[in-house]
Amino acid sequence: MKNLIGKNWHNLPVDEVIDLLDSDKEKGLDLSEAVNRRKQFGPNVITGKKRKGPLLRFLLQFHNPLIYVLLFTAVITALLREFVDSGVIMGVVIINAVVGFIQESKAEKAIESLKKMLSPSAATLRDGRKIVVPAEDLVPGDVVFIQSGDKTPADLRLFKAKNLQIDEAPLTGESLPVSKATEAIDKELPVADRINMAFSGTLVTYGQGAGVVAATGDNTEIGRIAGMLQDVKETETPLIRKLDKFSKVLMVVIMSAAGLLFLFGVLRGNPAIEMFMAAVALAVSAIPEGLPAVMTITLAIGVKRMAARHAIIRRLPAVETLGSATVICSDKTGTLTRNEMTVVALETPCGSYSVTGVGYEPSGSFMKDGREIEPSDEPALFELLMAGFLCNDALVKNDNDSWIIEGDPTEGALIVAAMKSGSNTEDEKKKMPRTDEIPFESDNQFMATLHHDHHMNGYIYVKGAPEKVIAFCSGELHGNSDNNEHKHIDKQFWEKKTLDLAAGGLRVLALAVKYVPARHEILELRDVEEGFFFLGLVGMIDPPRDEAIKAVELCKKAGIRVKMITGDHLLTAKTIAEQIGIRGERIVSGQDLEGMEVTELQRLVRDADVYARVSPGHKLKLVQALQANGEIVAMTGDGVNDAPALKQADIGIAMGITGTEVAKEASAVVLTDDNFASIERAVEEGRTVFSNLQKTILFILPTNGGECLLIISAILLGMVLPVLPLQILWINLITTVALAITLAFEPVEAGVMDRPPRRPDAPLIDMSLVRRIALVSLIMAVGTFGLFYFETSRGADIAAARAVAVNTVVFFEAVYLFNARYLRDSVLSLKGFLGNKIVLLGIGVVVLFQMIFTYWSVTNRLFHVAPIGMMSWLRIIIVSSSLLLIIELAKAVERRVSEK
Repeated sequence: MKNLIGKNWHNLPVDEVIDLLDSDKEKGLDLSEAVNRRKQFGPNVITGKKRKGPLLRFLLQFHNPLIYVLLFTAVITALLREFVDSGVIMGVVIINAVVGFIQESKAEKAIESLKKMLSPSAATLRDGRKIVVPAEDLVPGDVVFIQSGDKTPADLRLFKAKNLQIDEAPLTGESLPVSKATEAIDKELPVADRINMAFSGTLVTYGQGAGVVAATGDNTEIGRIAGMLQDVKETETPLIRKLDKFSKVLMVVIMSAAGLLFLFGVLRGNPAIEMFMAAVALAVSAIPEGLPAVMTITLAIGVKRMAARHAIIRRLPAVETLGSATVICSDKTGTLTRNEMTVVALETPCGSYSVTGVGYEPSGSFMKDGREIEPSDEPALFELLMAGFLCNDALVKNDNDSWIIEGDPTEGALIVAAMKSGSNTEDEKKKMPRTDEIPFESDNQFMATLHHDHHMNGYIYVKGAPEKVIAFCSGELHGNSDNNEHKHIDKQFWEKKTLDLAAGGLRVLALAVKYVPARHEILELRDVEEGFFFLGLVGMIDPPRDEAIKAVELCKKAGIRVKMITGDHLLTAKTIAEQIGIRGERIVSGQDLEGMEVTELQRLVRDADVYARVSPGHKLKLVQALQANGEIVAMTGDGVNDAPALKQADIGIAMGITGTEVAKEASAVVLTDDNFASIERAVEEGRTVFSNLQKTILFILPTNGGECLLIISAILLGMVLPVLPLQILWINLITTVALAITLAFEPVEAGVMDRPPRRPDAPLIDMSLVRRIALVSLIMAVGTFGLFYFETSRGADIAAARAVAVNTVVFFEAVYLFNARYLRDSVLSLKGFLGNKIVLLGIGVVVLFQMIFTYWSVTNRLFHVAPIGMMSWLRIIIVSSSLLLIIELAKAVERRVSEK
């Protein structure tokens, strides 16, 4: 039977399926055969690939260039016998590894979440007896029964479907429960259109059904998604890629410079051990030990800011990645739309009407020919609304000032429309109590209810597919049931009206009424075959969110393309895309994507922005094609079907309210309000985070550069070192970090969403900023070396001279912190100096640190420095302050050059 795996069961008649699976609808499998098949096919569970062990995953956390830099620093400081500093640095490395290990372990939970979606038990036939077995014991050929409230335990080929409706949204993206049937489908269709199948993990919302198990475990549709999820390698974020490249370059430069310095000194006749220690000092000065910590804190602050804007970040680098996005691939239902079906159009024999108001809140008005009307003044309209209310099983209620639907969303929309009419709907229900009903069945495509008023007049209301309801009608109602203004029905006219509404992306229902005698108390199918009077058509849609329309426009302004990828129908997708501002000239279906070559797909995604009726595999291929074109892709989703694409994307964004646990675990970001507008706000925050990261790098590196130049200058001139390795570590790990962290609190810059996204291949620091780093490093080195030489030439103690040198570097940093607040603009304004109170606080803290460093006897002995006098402080302040004006002058020149 192994050759039956993957067969298109929906194409085959039920009897052929039963024969192929060697089963029996009446008896099921016998116990011995079930045991044999379980051995053959294995348990009905999703298996995972063998994963890396905990020890290997922990060791792999150290496989990172930045970590190499820190490890190298720790070894160097240990060689210097500075074991405390070496221990601190190793502590930072280990903490980073532990955090990374925990994050990776959380990400692996996605497969476990898929397993939890499976049903724990199932009702099946064994040896002709109906029994309940653990779902994992099901095998192909088992006969399974499902009913409202059940999770489907395996992929079933249905042979019985009584009013059966299944919510397949997590699997297919279909926004409404799917009505199931049993007939074979003679053509290849996507999963969403295989109405004779029930898929593992989906929820039965209404009715009953029975089917034969066609696939179990990894061979089910949900199992295939699990396999795709395991095969998808999580994409490195642009920031991590750039940091890797940056760290490698930095390592090569540092090691080369230290090696050349060692060789130079030895060739000049200096002792090898002395030059080795000088090279070590150079390496210590060049390594930005505090950079990983500062970057982590900057990202963490971005996480906190985004949480306040409804975006929960699960992985730190994702904060910045959002700001890099060049394409956002969004689901439709609930993200771009409200996920609340709303009646927007009504057609009666007396005219066309539109309805305002969106969602389930019963507030809105009715418009006819551009003017507002009262439904009570339009008998035909009022009759249509009341028919939709009475022929209905849903419930609309107010729960803590929020209107919610219990039951089918389509029926809920009809109730809300009736409530908008201003009529007391509960009174109408009392006037026309229901006597009997024929529930909706997919085979019939209609629902009918029998009512009697207090005068004992009987009414049958029918609601369903327009083609069905129109066929039942011999006339149409132009007034209401009381005045009996009936005319002959023009069926072709109403069929055209139906097509017009459907072409607008609306879900269309038709309603009709039939008058029966008072003694008619039982409703049978033959009562619904003829004799009805047509009431009209109702057009409804899940409307776009107002804030999503604005957010899409802002994304366009920011140079970000928004693409809609949905499991819904083509016409619906086209309508919503047009309403929301996404280009919909070309709508691509899932069938169009089947068999498309990779190069052809890469060309397609450059032009098409709307994709409908797509499968999980299609979503994954679309993301991969966009990435192959060099795009940074953000992908939204909420269902199991979205998980592989969410994991593949540069930034996966799951819905927090409607999203499955599988989608959340596969994503880097979770939206707490399921709103596309929150993505746009998160992009703005992400761009700010990247800008602040650039500022911290721009601030930290000149300190290292200045320290390197100090060491090199001293060696070339044959002088003692102005700063010792331990003093360099104090600067790099204490004062530099304390000041750099303040830049993480920089607010959103004006116009951040008015510029296009950064090029994916753009360097972390461009050449203009490299030139600035070099200039600041040179000024720091010259100023510090000058003051150190001045102090020693006046006969100052070497410990005091080094205290002057260290304090000069730190005060240079404090002054330069103001320059670094704006990458390009001038800081010479009140806002520039006072706009970030955290900067002022940071400078105050560092000044306090330096007072302790300079005057406390313990730190004097530990760091080999001595107290200094007031005149030395005055010279330090004057020299360091010069940096502010020089850098602002350089910025002004850069702006002038860029304007030309």
